Amino acid sequence: MKNLKIVSTLIAALMLTSVVGCTTTAKQESAGQYIDDTVITTNVKAAIVKEPTLKVAEINVETFKGVVQLSGFVQSQDNITTAMNVTRGINGVKSIKNDMRLK
Repeated sequence: MKNLKIVSTLIAALMLTSVVGCTTTAKQESAGQYIDDTVITTNVKAAIVKEPTLKVAEINVETFKGVVQLSGFVQSQDNITTAMNVTRGINGVKSIKNDMRLK
């Protein structure tokens, strides 16, 4: 009887650990969120490539939970504004962190 109690407690603890292990934190994202962020990043980069005034090599794009971070060194303030506007037009973008600097 005592062994049954120990085994059931162990199984309950193992199940609880597996459930807690599946949750995400502020610094982690689920597999689905990662895929969504990858799609957003790809779409932002594609939009930047299509914009003739922007150079994709100058702008780094990273996405985490729908928040897009733009960084790099660009030629003008107009380039920063254009990159921000292009990014806003992408589906799934929740907000934008602008870390771009002028050369």
